[in-house]
Amino acid sequence: MEDPAQLKEEGNKFFQAEDYENALNSYTKALKLTKDKSLQAVLYRNRAACFLKKESYAQAASDASRAIDINASDIKALYRRSQALEKLGKLDQAFKDVQRCATIEPRNKNFQDTLRRLGANIQEKLRVQFSTDARVQKMFEILLDGNSEKEKREKAVNNLIVLGREEAGAEQIFQNNGVNLLLQLIETKNAELILAAVRTLSGMCTGHKARATAILHLLGIDKICMWMAVDNEEISMAVCNLLQAITDSLSGEGKKEHPGKEDAMVLDTKKDLKMIMVHLLDMLVSKKVSGQGRDQALNLLSKNIPRKDLRIHDNSRTIFVIDNGLKKILKVVGQVHELPNCLPLTENTRMIASILLNKLYDDLRCDPERDNFREICEEYIKSKIDPQDMDKTLHAIQTISGIMQGPFDLGNKLLGMSGVMEMMVALCGSEREIDQLVAVEALIHASTKLSRATFIITNGVTLLKEVYKNTKNEKIKIRALVGLCKLGSAGGTDYGLRQFAEGSTEKLAKQCRKWLCNPSIDVCTRKWAVEGLAYLTLDADVKDEFVEDKPALQAMFELAKTSDKTILYSVASTLVNCTNSYDVKELIPELVQLAKFSKQHVPEEHPKDKKDFVVKRVKRLLKAGVISALACMVKADNAILTDQTKELLARVFLALCEDPKDRGTIVAQGGGKALIPLALEGTDVGKVKAAYALAKIAAISNPDIAFPGERVYEVVRPLVSLLNTERDGLQNYEALLSLTNLSGRSDKLRQKIIKEKALPDIENYMFENHDQLRQAATECMCNLVVNKEVQERFLADGNDRLKLVVLLCGEDDVKLQNAAAGALAMLTAAHKKLCHKMTQVTTQWLEILQRLCLHDQLDVQHRGLVVAYNLISADQELAKKLVGSEMLEILTIVGKQEDNSTKQHVINVARECLVKFMDYGLIKPFSQP
Repeated sequence: MEDPAQLKEEGNKFFQAEDYENALNSYTKALKLTKDKSLQAVLYRNRAACFLKKESYAQAASDASRAIDINASDIKALYRRSQALEKLGKLDQAFKDVQRCATIEPRNKNFQDTLRRLGANIQEKLRVQFSTDARVQKMFEILLDGNSEKEKREKAVNNLIVLGREEAGAEQIFQNNGVNLLLQLIETKNAELILAAVRTLSGMCTGHKARATAILHLLGIDKICMWMAVDNEEISMAVCNLLQAITDSLSGEGKKEHPGKEDAMVLDTKKDLKMIMVHLLDMLVSKKVSGQGRDQALNLLSKNIPRKDLRIHDNSRTIFVIDNGLKKILKVVGQVHELPNCLPLTENTRMIASILLNKLYDDLRCDPERDNFREICEEYIKSKIDPQDMDKTLHAIQTISGIMQGPFDLGNKLLGMSGVMEMMVALCGSEREIDQLVAVEALIHASTKLSRATFIITNGVTLLKEVYKNTKNEKIKIRALVGLCKLGSAGGTDYGLRQFAEGSTEKLAKQCRKWLCNPSIDVCTRKWAVEGLAYLTLDADVKDEFVEDKPALQAMFELAKTSDKTILYSVASTLVNCTNSYDVKELIPELVQLAKFSKQHVPEEHPKDKKDFVVKRVKRLLKAGVISALACMVKADNAILTDQTKELLARVFLALCEDPKDRGTIVAQGGGKALIPLALEGTDVGKVKAAYALAKIAAISNPDIAFPGERVYEVVRPLVSLLNTERDGLQNYEALLSLTNLSGRSDKLRQKIIKEKALPDIENYMFENHDQLRQAATECMCNLVVNKEVQERFLADGNDRLKLVVLLCGEDDVKLQNAAAGALAMLTAAHKKLCHKMTQVTTQWLEILQRLCLHDQLDVQHRGLVVAYNLISADQELAKKLVGSEMLEILTIVGKQEDNSTKQHVINVARECLVKFMDYGLIKPFSQP
């Protein structure tokens, strides 16, 4: 059996060796084996020391308390508990413990210093607390006083919001009846004060579970939803952000660190999260809710219900929403603006509801769950189809139309339900324009994919042509045309698979462009013209004519900037087509021959899809102002900016960044900023494309202009993601160039690059066989070695980092030599230890250094001479090594040259080296020319 005393000694040895994990294990084993109170006190005290080192302050305080319970005057335990309590923010208790220590050992300087420091900290905390209390009271007085000056009110509003975002301020507002006072501000009905109050509450709820729960209950979910339901976009959005902050805090996302604050609280948040969900679903079908409020409720459901990662098994929130709210979402999707009793909607509401349906359907795990979803939809649609009541039937067809914009496969199945197609035919032939509009839109959404559109191609073309010919209504005419455009483009970019006769696609496109440029047609209808172009621009003749038509391009860009965001996908698709930034399968000649032999269809490329045509189109788009339109589209803050749309936008940006000469224009028009969100969120393909475009911009632009303010730090993560070996060599290369550019700007940026764990990847590329990659990685490292943390990696024992840099200085590639010599010069200037290490890592060090100092490129020679100077300055022994070699002769030849402005910096360093030799008494003075 193990001996507790022996285990204690073993633990002490581990502790001295800084192996705190094993020390903890030894002390814990000993505690289990001993009943001796005095030994237990020592073990608890020692374990507290381990926890302090591991920064587990709550456990350190707990163990120290156990030791003090056994021996109240255990000075070490008291001091350790004091340290732990200070770290947990409990300054008063920490002060008391140190006070007891100082009473037991009054002459201990460490205790006296700690007492003084803690005393000062407590005073400062009280001062801040009281001044914050006073500030909070003063702000509310100004805001609640109707006679306050406008300027004072504005200042108080901004201060309050800022205070709510700070932990100390948020707590002060909360403790001083702040929630009730904020409620009073909201009840003033003054929009400015409502926004200030809601934004302050958002700050108070962010990252603090206990406070968010309390605020939710103090305000009440009914009131919060009522505020979100108002017909004011800004207020509705602010309340949506408040509910999101509450949801994030309750579910543990976006957690801030509040050490020791919530350790003792266990809050059951599931009930509250479910309550929020139920209220949001109720908002969807309430007539009292504005279109803005409905959009925000849908956005919140979209963001918080489906799983963010499909590897998480639990999709119970989605199942709950389907069982309790699917019919409510279907009701929103089936709304028809023109009918009486339509719920208040914005132009985006139905699309957001379709996207939510898609997300819910994608979140299902198995066929029985999908069958249940389909059955609820079928039952809902059947209940609406009524040949005697056209309005109800219209709602049913509109619902199917909305589902096809979400889970398309499901919508396709619902189309096949008995009676649906017959109703669509009947609606197309109806005399009521609204019937024709809804039916034509449903036909358009039904003909999305070639393989699945065969039924529509055979039946729909005839229907649409009939409608197109017979209708006098421009709105219906455009929609029917778009349906024909869709069906006509079903062959994609394949020149040999055209659906329509030669020239008819261009005619359709011309008509679409005409409608697009006609300001007398309403925005909703002109939007359909873009939808048609999204399909027709798969044809190279059409895209070439479109980019030549500047008014049509600008009309499309203006539409993209309007509040109607349902157009985003169509605009993005059109731009992808015009820039040819879609994926093209590479044709393998052998397989083409085989396909021809077996009489299989071989895709053909249109002559106008060749590179020089694409480049011309890109230039045209840039000239027409495409970047400002893209930047505006990226800002769309709701579910309509889907991951697929983001990917399309990323593809377009990458195509536009291809030519380095265009990158300045892209930066000047805000393209750099717009790319950041695309690189951080969306599909994997989209994120990589956006990161690659960012790399192209960051490699040659001034980061302060391309990514102003704090944005530059957000660029680092996407760039580092491109260093992945799964990316191609060009992406790696551009990423390294851009990181080199950023790392040369500031230490804060270097720190961010290190924090994103880029160093191992950059080091790997320094070993790469590819010359350009190796050179780019070494240039990046040359900038990074200024950072102390990077220098530590070179100082650490047992690695070849310094050896690699020295050997790279001996390579033939001048740019690589220059970068490696720069890194070596900075490293040897920073640490004498590295000067010694350099002479030990390889026997070739002296030969390499001599080659650098004799280099015919002045930059490389200068860096080599700086390395020599660093070695000489570091140590007399190193200086002796250099004096005893050919280095003395090299330095003498360089130093004795006549002054020359072109290479004076080189001559001066050589002379400084010789002066150092003289200072050491290794050579005698020489006369300068």
